[in-house]
Amino acid sequence: MASIDVEKVLSELTLDEKISLLAGTDFWHTTAIPKHGVPSLRTSDGPNGVRGTRVFNGVPAACFPCGTALGSTWDHELLREAGKLMGEEAKAKGAHILLGPCINMQRSPLGGRGFESISEDPVLAGAGAAALTNGIQATGVLATIKHFVTNDQEHERTAVNSIVTERALREIYLMPFQIAVRDSNPRLFMTSYNQLNGTHVSENKHILAEILRGEWGWKGAVMSDWFGTYSTHSAINAGLDLEMPGPTRWRGGLLGHLVSSRRVPIHVLDQRARNMLNLVNECASSGVKENQKEDKVDTPETAKMLRKLAGESIVLVKNERNVLPLAKDKKVLLIGPNAKTSVFCGGGSSSMAPYYAISPWEGVEAAVSDKSQMEYAVGCYSHKELPLVSNQFTISPEPGSKKGLTFKAYNKPAAEGTDREPADDLTLDSSLAMFMDYDNPKLKSKLWYADAEGYFTPERSGEYELGLCIYGRGQLFVDGKLVVDNSKNQKQGTVFYGCGSVEEKGTIALEKDKTYHIKLEFGSAPLSTLDGDGIVRFGGGGFRIGGAWVRSMDETISEAVELAKEVDQVVICAGLNGDWEGEGADRVDMKLPGRMDDLIASVAAANPKTVVVMQTGTPVEMPWFDKVAGFLQAWYGGNETGNAIADVLFGTVNPAGRSSLSWPIKVQDNPAFYNYRSEGGRVLYGEDVYIGYRHYDTVDRAVRIPFGYGLSYTTFDLSDLQVSKTGSGKELESKIQVKISVKNTGKLDGQEVIQVFIRPHKPGIRRPPRELKGFTKLAIKAGETATAEVEIALKYATSYWDEIREAWIVEAGKYDVEVVDGSAQQEPLRQMIEVEKTSWWNGL
Repeated sequence: MASIDVEKVLSELTLDEKISLLAGTDFWHTTAIPKHGVPSLRTSDGPNGVRGTRVFNGVPAACFPCGTALGSTWDHELLREAGKLMGEEAKAKGAHILLGPCINMQRSPLGGRGFESISEDPVLAGAGAAALTNGIQATGVLATIKHFVTNDQEHERTAVNSIVTERALREIYLMPFQIAVRDSNPRLFMTSYNQLNGTHVSENKHILAEILRGEWGWKGAVMSDWFGTYSTHSAINAGLDLEMPGPTRWRGGLLGHLVSSRRVPIHVLDQRARNMLNLVNECASSGVKENQKEDKVDTPETAKMLRKLAGESIVLVKNERNVLPLAKDKKVLLIGPNAKTSVFCGGGSSSMAPYYAISPWEGVEAAVSDKSQMEYAVGCYSHKELPLVSNQFTISPEPGSKKGLTFKAYNKPAAEGTDREPADDLTLDSSLAMFMDYDNPKLKSKLWYADAEGYFTPERSGEYELGLCIYGRGQLFVDGKLVVDNSKNQKQGTVFYGCGSVEEKGTIALEKDKTYHIKLEFGSAPLSTLDGDGIVRFGGGGFRIGGAWVRSMDETISEAVELAKEVDQVVICAGLNGDWEGEGADRVDMKLPGRMDDLIASVAAANPKTVVVMQTGTPVEMPWFDKVAGFLQAWYGGNETGNAIADVLFGTVNPAGRSSLSWPIKVQDNPAFYNYRSEGGRVLYGEDVYIGYRHYDTVDRAVRIPFGYGLSYTTFDLSDLQVSKTGSGKELESKIQVKISVKNTGKLDGQEVIQVFIRPHKPGIRRPPRELKGFTKLAIKAGETATAEVEIALKYATSYWDEIREAWIVEAGKYDVEVVDGSAQQEPLRQMIEVEKTSWWNGL
């Protein structure tokens, strides 16, 4: 892809050609103008990996640990390497632009997309985003920082008005974006869906023009989130360059009319087009060709990096009596619905088909000395919708047949006979199909039909429950018998971004070793009878087929308890999954699903050495926490989830993760409890700057897992803190330099995270007691000592936003520089610095 002379091309473009550059052509591509040498650019969803251009039946990808997991590594260099791998993945998918990283703030534990973002703290989030962006853009692929800004909930996200003080906006919600611009210069910004103080961000001049391009001096292209454009002239004039996806709803001929009537000045239109042409040149260095075929980078090197990322994100929260690491030569019992399922990512636009997905069972199986020493009990179910049947069904009745379903699309319904000619014939790896971007020229209209078929040979006899979620219409048959009818009287659900139905279920008696034929008769989206307000309405529709054995949870819990009494090493694999945490809906509470709490409490009572491996993207309530001996927070770990969990369980990897979030004991403790969800079309950010640990510190409220907390299999000692301030009297140019000796006092090599907080002595206004301002991570061999060094710009370390002066204020006075590790086993070390003169500043 060749570079272009931007000003020459711009001078030659017609009005219609300029306008065409400002909207996508389809879900993933920008507009090409071949006669002027302007190619189409391809975008791809992130931030948990690079999906490519197909939501439906896409090319498999490297799935990375979720955002909160990446944040828990506290490792700039590791995240930069992760970004490089993301860039290479993007190039393999033929994508010039990656839609990530995501750095919205974790106001509440209930956010549906909370797992995608990095942290509750703007410094940790901004530094992580900058590292990822630097890695991505080092490959020539461009990063898109998102969602700008205050897109911190899913409930009514396209309509809700986020009401935020300017101080909270600056200190908390804009700050991670500001840090990312300062330290990595992402080439694209994606606007959020919501309104901010009365104006949608995609048309908010204060945010896009005055702050982003004005104060911060950022130059690049601003795109909307998908279907997140709500006007023509307001968005163009505010600075929104690219409407996505295409074809346009707001630009085209309507924009031409507004230019001719001077509602949009021609110089403003030219600037929007110029930004898009500059983007073409910036994408040229990636080497990605226009409309390049998608491919994979499923290599041992990719697997190694994913395993390292997942392993270093795991947080050791509890390790009583050194129950961990486990012994590889002793019997181990794995319990829980997540034990034999790889919970590798959350749900929504960041999800993707992985190259492979290792479950904890598979990871442990590969690590132990004798596989016959492994035992398993499901313990209880924890699903929201029934588990996908993807790995239970085969495409033919023959033994050893490939897992999955066959799929045939038609222009006519099944009722019109068996002589229908298929317009498409595919094999699906997943029983979840979303036809958001499905396009087949043989299908003559938006109304079409499909048969999805598979075969199931049970390993036991009993009652089996099938479930069907539909966006469109569907009926599910077993050996020709209708078992689930989801074609009429549909009820609104949360699947398919809020467009789909609730799961309709049916039960059928099955016999062991008998093969059954399962068939879904599907009709596309126009047949839906739902009147729901899905957050993203899309054509095609979708289906989701789930299934599970009907079992008594009392019996499964009792079975697990009896096994736990006889085994020395017990691991419960608990948590959530993409049904509970995903785009389109926030969680309604912070509880674990189903009987999971009962299971953990009962097993822990039977075996006091019980270890819990929790996989969630955000906090959950844990009333049994004091009863278990060990606890690992393993997040959603990507392709290598199970191997990484096994690495930490058995001590192959010494855990070095530190929690990127505070975990309240109960949901009522979190500072946004009164002000989460849309109320009458608005959400008040009533906690102001006191989110996360800022709140818990201020009110002295205990939490289950503190922000920044994490243990190791070794121990560390911090000493000899040295703090100096450069540039005396020139506070806006000064830096705080922190040095501290860190000794590994244990018997194992390990990594320590040094966290630097600032405590103002007597601030002029009320401020949080302490705020994170810098950090670093060190690898230290057993018995050795290393020096940690952290340098922080004084103006970033000490400032708060002065709403009267509309500027940052570096306030004269005394400040404690507080250094801690994640273990909370040593008192913080502190030294004081003094700011001699009050100063104000704007910009970066």
